[in-house]
Amino acid sequence: MKIIIGIILGIIAGIIDVIPMIIQKLPWEANLSAFSMWIVLGFIISYSELKINPVLKGIVLSFSIVLPCAVLIAAKEPVSLVPIIIMTLILGGLLGLLIDKFTRKILNK
Repeated sequence: MKIIIGIILGIIAGIIDVIPMIIQKLPWEANLSAFSMWIVLGFIISYSELKINPVLKGIVLSFSIVLPCAVLIAAKEPVSLVPIIIMTLILGGLLGLLIDKFTRKILNK
């Protein structure tokens, strides 16, 4: 059940991340990449057993996943990293917090 919650919250985070990208008319490959990254992160965060603060866990895992793409993006468009870093920080922290909150609520029922 915990993984399903993580994936659902990852889908929501992906939608939140992709909306400004669609407004900016970024390529669909970029939109799909960002959306799928959040789904995978929802899974990874929910599955991870790191014994740290849930917000920090979400941030650490999010930046770990986005780092390889950030290197490629920095080579071509370094200015694009600013919104990526901001969204990764905010959504990663929220995803860690919400996955922890909802799974505790459901599993402690």
